[in-house]
Amino acid sequence: MNRRIFSHILGASLSLALLGAGSLARAGDEAPDALIKRTSNEVLDTIKSDKAIQSGDISKIISLVDGKVMPHVNFTRMTAATVGRNWRQATPEQQKRLQEEFKILLVRTYSGALSQVKDQTVSVKPLRAAPADTEVVVRTEVIGRSEPIQLDYRMEKTPTGWKIYDLNVLGIWMVETYRTQFAQEISTKGVDGLIAALAQRNQTNSVAKKS
Repeated sequence: MNRRIFSHILGASLSLALLGAGSLARAGDEAPDALIKRTSNEVLDTIKSDKAIQSGDISKIISLVDGKVMPHVNFTRMTAATVGRNWRQATPEQQKRLQEEFKILLVRTYSGALSQVKDQTVSVKPLRAAPADTEVVVRTEVIGRSEPIQLDYRMEKTPTGWKIYDLNVLGIWMVETYRTQFAQEISTKGVDGLIAALAQRNQTNSVAKKS
């Protein structure tokens, strides 16, 4: 695996973990860059001290995502943007299935790289935004023994605090990357075909993890 691909996986893995931690009450009062800085430090400490997460324990990682990550992510917007224009044509049940399978895909795809978290720290760059802005990009770098990994977050202001709806690893925005893949599947097999393909991929990843 070359360094760029590995760095992309590691960065995305950290993103899944760093998207959220701490109470919603605190998050609602925090600036977006302050939220990212605090949660990054807290969750990195958790990963470093949890041997199960480091070994890729899927149940522990899913528990971390559900309990700490999802409250700070607009995952509906993230999934809708990834599916693209076909999202509006999907039924509520299809939208629900798409979100479920997409979340499992992200968790299973990147769980293995969590074992690579050793002595990394996160540096948050100065926020370029006006006080009235409701959408911002928080730019950070994951710093370790090798070259820094660029890790940026697109965030929106909501009544319950700032939420993340896209992330950038080494110049590659996650939503755009998956949108291209999903569009190809939908063009040939429709929304149900995409759901089936995601479910099959998740099942394959699950079997590979157990073997």
